[in-house]
Amino acid sequence: MFLSLRAEVEAALEDALSSLEYPTDDLGIEEPPDDVESVLASSVAFRLASEAGAPPPQVAGELAEEIDTDELTYVSAIQTQGPYLNFLPSDAYFATTLETATEESYGRLEDRETSVVVEHTSANPTGPVHVGRARNPIVGDAVASLLDFAGYDVDRHYYVNDAGRQMAVFTWAYETFDEDDLEGEPERDRIEYDLVRYYRRGNAFLENAPEDEVAEAEAEIGSIMQGLEKGEEEAYERVSEVVDQVLSGMKACLARLPAEFDEFVKETRFMRNGDTDDLVERLENLDEAVYEEDAWQLELEDHGIDKNLVFLRSDGTSLYATRDLAHHEWKFDNYDEAVTVLGEDHKLQARQLRTTLELLGNDTDDLQQVLYSYVNLPEGKMSTRRGTGVDLDDLLDEAIDRARQEVEDRLDERIRDDDLSEDDIDRIAHQVGIGAVRYDIVSKQPTKAITFEWEQALDFEAQSAPYVQYVHARTCGILEEAGLDPERALATQDVELEALEADALETDAERDLLETIARFPAVVEEAADDLEPHQIATYTREFADRFNGFYRECPVLADDVDPETREARLALVAASKHTVANALSILGVEAPRSM
Repeated sequence: MFLSLRAEVEAALEDALSSLEYPTDDLGIEEPPDDVESVLASSVAFRLASEAGAPPPQVAGELAEEIDTDELTYVSAIQTQGPYLNFLPSDAYFATTLETATEESYGRLEDRETSVVVEHTSANPTGPVHVGRARNPIVGDAVASLLDFAGYDVDRHYYVNDAGRQMAVFTWAYETFDEDDLEGEPERDRIEYDLVRYYRRGNAFLENAPEDEVAEAEAEIGSIMQGLEKGEEEAYERVSEVVDQVLSGMKACLARLPAEFDEFVKETRFMRNGDTDDLVERLENLDEAVYEEDAWQLELEDHGIDKNLVFLRSDGTSLYATRDLAHHEWKFDNYDEAVTVLGEDHKLQARQLRTTLELLGNDTDDLQQVLYSYVNLPEGKMSTRRGTGVDLDDLLDEAIDRARQEVEDRLDERIRDDDLSEDDIDRIAHQVGIGAVRYDIVSKQPTKAITFEWEQALDFEAQSAPYVQYVHARTCGILEEAGLDPERALATQDVELEALEADALETDAERDLLETIARFPAVVEEAADDLEPHQIATYTREFADRFNGFYRECPVLADDVDPETREARLALVAASKHTVANALSILGVEAPRSM
């Protein structure tokens, strides 16, 4: 409803400016300060003061007089405060918000008829997913969910590096060594933990074996790479046997978050169909192409990039960047927009990629890249194990264990025996633990480095996932006590929405909560435009504060609450339930029905 109010304010301001013969290019619309009762404000009088030859407060007064609020639906009055125009909401604004927000899909924007491919994670299939990369699937999945909720047609892609030297080494090692040649047992009973030992064994051999044996191994590794480059089916099948197995284990890990994908796009696709060869030929014909240091490269210094892009080795094999260029041109052919989530260590490659695509004649305006810093862990149980790094599985295991302990510490024996079974506790521990990891990571601006702190992430009292999740559980509890199904729209149940009157919600706590609910679609729109899901997390914290204020001050089901107020407050609780559930779903955080 906030979006409708904003559109109404924009139209009214434009009409007033035109009537006074002022330019309408900048309306100066902004959020008012917290101590102002309005929903929207405009600072346009600042801009017009010199042109009008009058002080800003006088210009603001002229504009306010020019707007007839009787013709507006969602604005009840306009107040001037110095140079500002403040737009106050009407009862219709609150009533319409109260009704629409009780729908399960509240906040979802209309279909934009625009397709978007979101590529994220894309970790090399050489072993378990490392915790340092955890920000990619968490942020990437949230970006994809945000765009989907904002009305885009979204495909989620994982780009599989199955053609580089790493995979050739892995394939050679897998075919060369036996179980007896490997060091130790798998760290976890899943296929990628088993197979990564072959990869480590192969790398150790190449570093330490006699020169003649290393040369023989390198010849075989080179033949695998050449076979892939030529599109040979045998080489592809050899590598795929390793890649597909490791990838299946990585999928199982990512499913725990969960991070799901519509397609796993293998880079060998663009070698086997000839796209890479065609691309290399076009690159060689660019004015920036040079052959030096035994490789074909692009000199990009004239384009503000001080490092060349190498796209073809002297032996005729392409590089990851080459194949990724072909991959992106394929995206442009199949989607209206493309978003890629990348670690900050790929910033240079991202600039090289965009510049080269432009040199090849592509319009990159619809290519957006979300860069993120890595996740650090505090000292303690999560320290590096055997020098192989901390795996995402370890982080998720500890999150669930810690959440379970936190839940049990909050339950006395009576509550546990009467209300929550061991299965309930396990469910809550999983929802809270995984939710805490996701929320803590996605709530920070991606470009800022973060250190994951358990105490903060699992704090039920602070602004964390459990704090917001508990609000959702509380809304469900109230609705269930009233005999309503929290999952269903209120209009499908025994509540007469037509009989609800917004003026039954008179307190500041009720109006503040309703205003916050009304802003949710606008928050979705802005966050999607900026590709910043952390804006949704910020919103959920504000929402939780507002709901808790309402809960403390406004009883819903107490005997002394009159029927009209009871119905209106129940509707407000239902609206709160759908708002917070949908916001959490964008972040990939489960909304528990009970906690």
